Amino acid sequence: MNTLYAVGEALIDLIPGERDAKLKEVTQFSPQVGGAPTNVVSCVAKLGGKAAVLTQVGDDAFGEKIIDKLNDVGVDTQHLKQTTEANTALAFVSLTAAGERDFAFYRKPSADMLLEAEQLTGLSFDETDILHFCSVDLVDCPMKATHRVLIDQMLEVGGTVVFDPNLRFPLWDDLDALHHTVLEFIPKAHIVKVSDEELEFITRIQDKERAIASLFKGNVEAVIYTEGKKGAELYTKDGLLAQAPGFNVEVLDTTGAGDAFIGAINYQLLQQGKRKLFEASHEYLSFANGVGALTTTAYGAIESLPTKTQTTTFMRGEES
Repeated sequence: MNTLYAVGEALIDLIPGERDAKLKEVTQFSPQVGGAPTNVVSCVAKLGGKAAVLTQVGDDAFGEKIIDKLNDVGVDTQHLKQTTEANTALAFVSLTAAGERDFAFYRKPSADMLLEAEQLTGLSFDETDILHFCSVDLVDCPMKATHRVLIDQMLEVGGTVVFDPNLRFPLWDDLDALHHTVLEFIPKAHIVKVSDEELEFITRIQDKERAIASLFKGNVEAVIYTEGKKGAELYTKDGLLAQAPGFNVEVLDTTGAGDAFIGAINYQLLQQGKRKLFEASHEYLSFANGVGALTTTAYGAIESLPTKTQTTTFMRGEES
């Protein structure tokens, strides 16, 4: 009850030891637990909410590292499986001077891609729960079918479904397939988060307002549009409902910032419910902006996630 479940990839981000270097020029990497759904559940757990991850890692050292880290931050790992059929996914990252990233993924396939719904025995949702997912594991693999099963199960009990496409173009041989897959899954969600860098690709519409309006299909009740440090906006079918500016911080690494943002939204949904999202939209967005901003002030994704106390203290300082 009142649990965020996130389905999708759990992987190791290999963070470079130097900044503003091309990936081929990096000489040292530091392994950090990552993967967007993994970052999201970790964010919710560090803020004080209940969160569980639905994924699979390899029966290897990196898989053990992921399990240990998630247990350390308080994520429920009882539905995290291990397999000898594939290794844990790796993502090598390079950072520009501004903290922006470039990725090289190693997963052909990786363990997460092979998770089948039948493996998730004993899983039970109710109307107070949330299912969060992204597009990385919606490539043609068993995990894509697992997404469909879990989404249907959550919808059947009246729970909330949240979709953050979190596009990773290098993982798709056919970008048209990515486009059509995202459009297939958007109507299944109640809340869709989309960034300024993703909107036109997903909708193929240049005008922002028209593009956002086109996302309201099927179950979609809210679209959250993010613009990095500029802030975020929340839209309903009637148009713009609320907006909140971002926070100015010294950025070291943007890895996981978007995941932290939507993790903070999910945390508030668990605590206050979906209706409050529409009644106190500015507060939801502002808190999520604060969590996302703090995440960029340190290296790595999970390592840099703030607690609720750290976030509220930071926000009070910024607003005073």
